[in-house]
Amino acid sequence: MAFLNKVIPLAAATVLFGQGLAAETAERQFEALTGLPDASLQTMAGQVVEVEVDLLASSGFTVEIVGERAAARYRMAFNQIAEGWSWQPLADPAVDDYYRYKFLPLQSVAVERGEYAHEDKIGVTQQMKVTWRYDYFLAFDNLYDFYPRSVDDDAGFSADLPAGAAANLGMRVRARLIEPVISESTTFWKATHGKPTDFTLKKRYLIAVLDEVYFVDTKSDRIHCRIPRGAEHCSAR
Repeated sequence: MAFLNKVIPLAAATVLFGQGLAAETAERQFEALTGLPDASLQTMAGQVVEVEVDLLASSGFTVEIVGERAAARYRMAFNQIAEGWSWQPLADPAVDDYYRYKFLPLQSVAVERGEYAHEDKIGVTQQMKVTWRYDYFLAFDNLYDFYPRSVDDDAGFSADLPAGAAANLGMRVRARLIEPVISESTTFWKATHGKPTDFTLKKRYLIAVLDEVYFVDTKSDRIHCRIPRGAEHCSAR
C-alpha cells in the first residue's frame, strides 16, 4: 500500500472537505488527501465525502425503458478489488468473499508524457510514446449492509424512475472515509515494436464506508431517489 506525501496545510484540506463535495472530482479530492502528511491524513478518517460514479466505466449499469417507466440497475457482482490489501485468503466462499473490498469507478484521467526514440526491433528505431492513466475508485467493505450476500449476478442497486429520467441519469454516493483513507497501486507496461507506448496505470482508491446511493439528474443536480443502508432499491414518481 503506497502513500504519497506532499506537505500542504491541514487547514487547506479541511476547507475542501467542509464544502460541497459533490462539486469536486475524485481526482481533486484524492489530491487534497495525498497532500497531507501521514499524521494529518489519518485525522481525515470519519470525514464525509460525496463522489460521482462513472457510469461509462460501469459495464454492469443498464437502463431499460418500459412504457412510461425506466428501470435502472447497477450490478455489483464483479466489482471486487483484487489488490493484496483486499484479499482474504482464508475466507470460506460459502459465507464470505475472497475480496473484502468492493469498488465503484469514479474517474479516469489520461496524461500524455511525451515520447522518445528507441530500438525495440533490431535495426528499427521508433518513437515510443509515454502515457500515464489515473483511475479513481471508491473502495468500501460494507456492501452487504444494503442487501444480503447472494450469488445473483444481477445483485446491486436499482431504481424505478420516470422514463424521462433516463436521458440525464447519474449516480452519486455518500460515504465516510476510514483508515488508511487512501491507497494507490502502479502497473507498468514497457513499449514494444508492436505496441510503441510506455503505459503506466495508477489505481487510486478512496477507502470508506458506504452510507447512501443517489440516482440523480446530471443536468439539474436533482436527486430522483436515495438508497440508504438496509435497502437496494428506490423509486421516484
